Amino acid sequence: MMKHILNLILTLSTALLITAQSATLFAAEKKPIEKMDRIIAVVDQSVITEREMLNRMEYVKAQMLKKGADLPPDEALQKQILERLIVDSLQLQLAAQTGIKVDDAQLDKTIDRIAEQNNLTLPAFKKALEEDGTNFYKFREDIRNDIIIARLRERDVDNKVNISEAEIDNYLTTQEKEGELDEFNISQILIRLPEDSGPDDIQKAKARTEQIMKALADGMSFEKASANFSDAPNALDGGGLGWRSGQQMPAQFLELVKTMQPGGISRPIRSASGVHILKLNERRAGASTLIVDQTHVRHILLKPNEVLSDKEARQKIEGIKERIDHGTPFQDMARQYSDDGSASNGGDLGWISPGDTVPVFEKTMAELAINEVSAPIRSQFGWHLIQVLERRKQDMSKESKRLKARQEIRARKAEEAYNDWVHELRDKAFVEMRLEDKF
Repeated sequence: MMKHILNLILTLSTALLITAQSATLFAAEKKPIEKMDRIIAVVDQSVITEREMLNRMEYVKAQMLKKGADLPPDEALQKQILERLIVDSLQLQLAAQTGIKVDDAQLDKTIDRIAEQNNLTLPAFKKALEEDGTNFYKFREDIRNDIIIARLRERDVDNKVNISEAEIDNYLTTQEKEGELDEFNISQILIRLPEDSGPDDIQKAKARTEQIMKALADGMSFEKASANFSDAPNALDGGGLGWRSGQQMPAQFLELVKTMQPGGISRPIRSASGVHILKLNERRAGASTLIVDQTHVRHILLKPNEVLSDKEARQKIEGIKERIDHGTPFQDMARQYSDDGSASNGGDLGWISPGDTVPVFEKTMAELAINEVSAPIRSQFGWHLIQVLERRKQDMSKESKRLKARQEIRARKAEEAYNDWVHELRDKAFVEMRLEDKF
């Protein structure tokens, strides 16, 4: 009897096991097995996953197809995107370590502004993103990261770019000698090759350059060649540099571009940063006058020092802001507390033109309504409160050339400094690649 019962139990157990296995197999057939994510790069204290790279590839492909651009091979696209993810990760880590962050309130204002620029309400903007296959919350965090990187660049690069009066004088002297220079909309492909490169590096760069020139001669579009081969940060965007005057380009570039017709592609040319291939997209006559938007502004500046720490300066200026919000006149607070030479005038800086102040000050000023007082902001000089009094458009008849010279010199120097800074940041970082040559 006991043996019969044991046999019955074994039979039932076997039947249940077969049923469970069948159910599992049936479920597997109904639901595809998802591939596990994996780490493909270690970047200092952070990692990049394969899913991150593939998601970015899908997004970039979609954007390129929208523009009608030719898609590069997946391997070339993967290389460009992984490098961009590495550089972005390094910048975001540095920003976090040094206290740069964007709170939700600031982010919400930026998203609202983007929606307004697209003539959409926020709900309509969210819906448009979803219809385009973009997750709104992922988009929101990408915008947060973009703002953080922009602030890091302002602080560590743009704010340190100085333009002397002598540089402006030389710019204008050269311009007068050559006459009013045209402006050029150009794109570039860059093969990075530092000046101290060895013979092997030079030979590799030469081989890559010949490969690119052959691809272009065989009909590959410049934009696709940029995505395939270029080392420039904007390679996936076609290498576009926008409109540049002759003074914004090295003399050797200008000599080439001046002889080209729109749509033309230059021979390779060497600079301190590498080998360049240029494309002239458009050309236009340079303007002789410039109408600028001017802002009448005043500010309060607190400078941290041996006695007043940065944290204490921030707390103090927050207290000043609170008193102004409760009715104390801005000019009275400026006369009493500001460390700037404008304190005796109630902080009045007069009419400010673009390029007259550091980027973080100018950006904050541009976003203020008339009579609005900014939140405390930090520049290389200290903590500021800013109030906009008036705005106007001004014909800078005599000053226009000098103002334009300052803007163009700043743009060129800031771009060069940023590229060098990113390259140095990348060289100093610990980066371990864990991605095979092919998927």
